[in-house]
Amino acid sequence: MGEIVVIYIHGGTNYYDVKMELVDVFTGKTKNDNVNVFQPLTFVKHFKESKFRRLFCPVSVAEYLRKNAELKNNFASKIYETKWITKRIKVNTLAGNPRKLLSLYSTLSKTNNIVFDLAGQDPQGASEAYQIIKDEIRNGGSAILVDWKDDMRNDCSKFITIEWQ
Repeated sequence: MGEIVVIYIHGGTNYYDVKMELVDVFTGKTKNDNVNVFQPLTFVKHFKESKFRRLFCPVSVAEYLRKNAELKNNFASKIYETKWITKRIKVNTLAGNPRKLLSLYSTLSKTNNIVFDLAGQDPQGASEAYQIIKDEIRNGGSAILVDWKDDMRNDCSKFITIEWQ
């Protein structure tokens, strides 16, 4: 059985920088003497596209999956369960919730040991993404949510609050 840990960082001007420092530690990119990482996790990245690419040759859902997912895994095609999403839809036209699901599904097609955030999601989308992750790690795996809200306090294996000194 897997675990999901929520790390609560109070919102504020330092949130993004602290979040990315934690992500770097948990993914094994940065070493920290106070943290033992036995298996590096994978961060569910946000989709980014250059302005040139967005204007002249935007990335389609199919192209994104081809480059970022393990296509033989069921998660790679799960985004198409949303009726209006097709292979030809441009990723930059997706709103926050389906865009996050696309990156989440592509990451889960490769591993079930992840670090994620819920940035760019409305409450319903955040809840849906969180539930997908909970269901997947139930089969083994681990997830760390780095968040600026404490909504998931009672719905995780462990809740950690970062306190500033």
